[in-house]
Amino acid sequence: MMMQEKNADLSRLPMLAMEYIPTPNENAKKIVALVKEQGRISGYELEDGQILNKEEAVALAKQDGIRGVGVATRNGSEYLKSLPDESDGNNLGNLPSMTPDEM
Repeated sequence: MMMQEKNADLSRLPMLAMEYIPTPNENAKKIVALVKEQGRISGYELEDGQILNKEEAVALAKQDGIRGVGVATRNGSEYLKSLPDESDGNNLGNLPSMTPDEM
């Protein structure tokens, strides 16, 4: 019984690490690709083709305009993080990526 309770608590850790968990509005978009510069995420492509830089995407997520992500902070910088669900295929790290040259 103790082990099950402990595992249940651990499964909540990804959610607890987030500063903001949006409740997506009806017009919220999904992220379909990452924009990377020198291996680091610099932006996101939304399902409607719109490309946002990291700051714009964080702002839109805080306005409940992006599905499937929360906002977390690392070293004082805000960034988007996939919300845990039953599928790994929709995690940000598993999405296709492009460089600014390819846009």
